[in-house]
Amino acid sequence: LEIHVTILNINDNIPVFMQTHLTKVVPEDTKVNATILARENLSASDADLDIIFYELTTIVPGTEGYFAIKGVNNPEIYLQKPLNYEKFNSTTLVLYARDRPLGSIDTTNTATATINIVIEQVDNRPPWFLPCNFINTDKSVCISSPYIGRVNISEMSTEPFILEPGPIYAIDPDYTLNEKIVYSIVDGDPDHIFSVDADTGNLTMNKAATSLDSYLLQVMATQVNNIQKYSIASVQIKVIKKSSYPPYFESSTYNGTVFVGLDPGSFVFQADGGPSTPLRITAADDDFPNV
Repeated sequence: LEIHVTILNINDNIPVFMQTHLTKVVPEDTKVNATILARENLSASDADLDIIFYELTTIVPGTEGYFAIKGVNNPEIYLQKPLNYEKFNSTTLVLYARDRPLGSIDTTNTATATINIVIEQVDNRPPWFLPCNFINTDKSVCISSPYIGRVNISEMSTEPFILEPGPIYAIDPDYTLNEKIVYSIVDGDPDHIFSVDADTGNLTMNKAATSLDSYLLQVMATQVNNIQKYSIASVQIKVIKKSSYPPYFESSTYNGTVFVGLDPGSFVFQADGGPSTPLRITAADDDFPNV
């Protein structure tokens, strides 16, 4: 008597990942659609030889939508949209492996793998002169105002200039890299009156200015490791006549008259000049006798 026995395979095994915890460092400038983790590093096996169905989720709020898998049966992870280190520098993904399609009414076994993504900042921005104002919401571009300084005609100062709104100073906005920056004057000083310290940005004089002109210097901040990463700021230096005398009022006392019921903004009249002569308070400066 021959008895044929058929062993029926039941779904009693859970899918197995080769690694259940992975960490991947991803450069900030990785191209969209680039592979982050290959299929062979993420595929799960199933002793029941079932087809595996995959799903990828992001568990860190605000970092959704950047990473995805190639398909429900292909767990290869790729980049969906550009990264920005200033927005976030890490996130965590969870990859699910199921032996039945999502939503199936059949008994389903599920395995998970946790993937930590670390964003690596890259050198992709030129120096910023400070202070500066952000012009976009992601704070990737910061624009500085011109620096302003003054120097007396025919006088050579040996001290660094005091500028507004502050000293010449630039930073590498790729903060974790913080590349060294050097300074130079590239335009606006045909007479070579001024010098800028390459390391500190301090502006000094080589010789005295001999005319009451203004100089509009163009100062460049350049990364030492990459001369193509640079920014230029304007520095306006006004040459003025030295003030030797303080201003003074031309009278020690001024007397005025107002009338009841006048509207705000109405003139105050001179007390001794009649009702039609506005009161004037004047000052003089002996440095400017003809003004």
